[in-house]
Amino acid sequence: MLIPPETLLVFAPAALMLNLTPGNDMLFCLGQGMKSGPAAGLSASLGITVGGFIHTIAAALGLAALLAAHPAAFEAIRWAGVAYLVWLAFKAFTAAGPLTGAANARRGSAGAAFRQAVLVNLANPKIVVFVLAFLPQFVDPSRGSPFLQFLLLGTILNVGGMIVNGLVGGFAGAVGRWLSGRAGFTRWFQRATGVIFLGLAARIAFERR
Repeated sequence: MLIPPETLLVFAPAALMLNLTPGNDMLFCLGQGMKSGPAAGLSASLGITVGGFIHTIAAALGLAALLAAHPAAFEAIRWAGVAYLVWLAFKAFTAAGPLTGAANARRGSAGAAFRQAVLVNLANPKIVVFVLAFLPQFVDPSRGSPFLQFLLLGTILNVGGMIVNGLVGGFAGAVGRWLSGRAGFTRWFQRATGVIFLGLAARIAFERR
């Protein structure tokens, strides 16, 4: 086998615990669900997963090592992500109208949530550096292609994250949709979403490299 069962028995619980730990991706899915409903929360989770696969491939190809060796490139990507999250927060604070609307509007919100999630995930270079630090511990070159082992382990990690983040985003969206029909809650949810995005921007900005 490319990855032996005893390795998977160690890796799978470790990956699950990482996915259950609240982080930037989970909070982003929570904010999208609150802002635009369950479909947006689930779409955000899918977008995060797509970004995660890109990070996994990049780490397997050695891009993470280049980012770690060139602090200027690392910082440029990080601050681009901060700026994008601040922009999303501004849009949440200034949005008008109800959180949920017609079916077409909901589909549009889900599509936007997916695209934003991919960009937010890709704009966090710490993820690809983390993948390069975590996955190689479970890669054994003597058992076959390290690149394929990276992809298999990354798939387990990312699919688990998609399920956890999807549950969080979907639940937040269901609660948000139920409460948005009550007077006074619409603007509260928009502002709460803006605060979440600002908090994510601050967290990325002030995290130690």
